[in-house]
Amino acid sequence: MRPSLLSSLILLPVALTTHLRINVPSTPQLQQPSTLPPSTHATLTTLSHHYSVPLTVSNTFEFRNVTSGSYLLDVHCHTYSFLPLRVDVHEGIKLKEGGAGVEDVSEVMVWGTFRGNEWANKGEAVTVKEVEGKVGVWGFEVKPKGGKEYYIERAGFSPLSLLKNPMILIAGVSMILVFGMPYIMDNMDPEMKAEFEERQKSSPLSGGAQANPLQSFDPAAWLAGAPSTGAKDKKEDKAPVERGVTR
Repeated sequence: MRPSLLSSLILLPVALTTHLRINVPSTPQLQQPSTLPPSTHATLTTLSHHYSVPLTVSNTFEFRNVTSGSYLLDVHCHTYSFLPLRVDVHEGIKLKEGGAGVEDVSEVMVWGTFRGNEWANKGEAVTVKEVEGKVGVWGFEVKPKGGKEYYIERAGFSPLSLLKNPMILIAGVSMILVFGMPYIMDNMDPEMKAEFEERQKSSPLSGGAQANPLQSFDPAAWLAGAPSTGAKDKKEDKAPVERGVTR
């Protein structure tokens, strides 16, 4: 193969051994990553490959011999939830400087992803760095979103919750009016008190002169077509009275 052809083959997909080292850092949601349960593990999934590794004592996931492809990274844990990530691994060969042969190269890119959306819909990019002193070993971090809750905490009793009840508020206002009105009347100005009592006497609720005419309405007599009691009383009042006639 000519050197000119080798220079054109910048990246050729071959089966290389890319090593992914995924670290679980300390965050406000998870201050001690060592407290994660031993069953915690991570998976890299694509159409043709599936990798699964456990959590190591150094709080990392070690994926070895990862071939080229676009993977979905999931961290499975019983106590914390992690957001999924998209991991793209590109492997190939390129021409060395001066045309003295070829060398293996690899590149890893990571983004946040969203379930239910198109695969091309990428989220925020995650920083990926090659581990110093180790060729082909790439490292990045995966952070927990938050803790999982399997039980609903029972609400405790609080006296303040009673004050938020509308029925309790209505009853409280009624008691204030009933027991507080006598004190208000005693401290009221005499003229204002007399005016208030006068209005109470003429109120329809107290049976004063302005009584409600619907109180003497007879619905049965009205449906039967007979005149109401009030109408009879008015006719009797209007009937002429003969004076001086004896029977």
